[in-house]
Amino acid sequence: MRRQQRGSVPRDRDAEDGWEVARLPGGASLDGVRLAGFRDRAAVGLDMQVLPQPAVVVVIALGDAPFTVESVTGHRPMRSFVAPLSPGPAHIRGERAICVEVCLSPQAAHTLLGVPPRELDGSVTALEDLWGRHARLLRERLTDATTWQERLVLTDAFLTRRAAGAPTMSPEVAAAWDTIVAHRGRVRVADLAASFGWSRKRLWSRFTDQIGLTPKRAAVLVRFDHAARALHAGGSASDTALACGYADQSHLHRDVRALAGCTPGALAGRATSAG
Repeated sequence: MRRQQRGSVPRDRDAEDGWEVARLPGGASLDGVRLAGFRDRAAVGLDMQVLPQPAVVVVIALGDAPFTVESVTGHRPMRSFVAPLSPGPAHIRGERAICVEVCLSPQAAHTLLGVPPRELDGSVTALEDLWGRHARLLRERLTDATTWQERLVLTDAFLTRRAAGAPTMSPEVAAAWDTIVAHRGRVRVADLAASFGWSRKRLWSRFTDQIGLTPKRAAVLVRFDHAARALHAGGSASDTALACGYADQSHLHRDVRALAGCTPGALAGRATSAG
């Protein structure tokens, strides 16, 4: 995307896709949080498969038009929703969408969501089911705001207040996640556990409880995310498999099929998260 400066909020505008993206200068106040505002300026409509990624994504729609979330449980209108790290088969549709997106690292999600990640049960969940009236009030305030600067500052302040006094992830689990990310998923669980003086079973239990995935599944997810971005950037399946640590192209194909429900070639044509 080409970046332009408009007012005090940096905005990305993709002329082909017709989407405007606004970001908060200097980033969010909290570690592990990224904020962005999206507007469908050309009324192209939103039709997006939700792909697994190493972040929990919160989307807050502005106005009265809800998104339609299609999953294995059917179709459900949602004005705001949370997509976990591995959301399962899900599709998001909407017309003339305008929303605020909050991308949370697992550490930030553990603090801000208010429920253990494992309770999201691998599915897209309505934000009001987690935050209740606080989600409704935040959405109303964001809808009433007239500029991206105001909306993003409101969201940032809300999250900062919510984080005050909230539980934090254990240092060992946070470090294990950071190690998996730093090594792009190419780590051995036994080595991770040994680095903290923990048994493999103890790491498996604590990590799954606080991240919502097993350490092995988290490593698969992080590796897949790098592969998806490489494919989207134009890399071939064979080059991507080699660069991202897959045993061979067939291994990449299996993981992409399992996580995205398509072939690497089809995945290459899908947009990655802009957050």
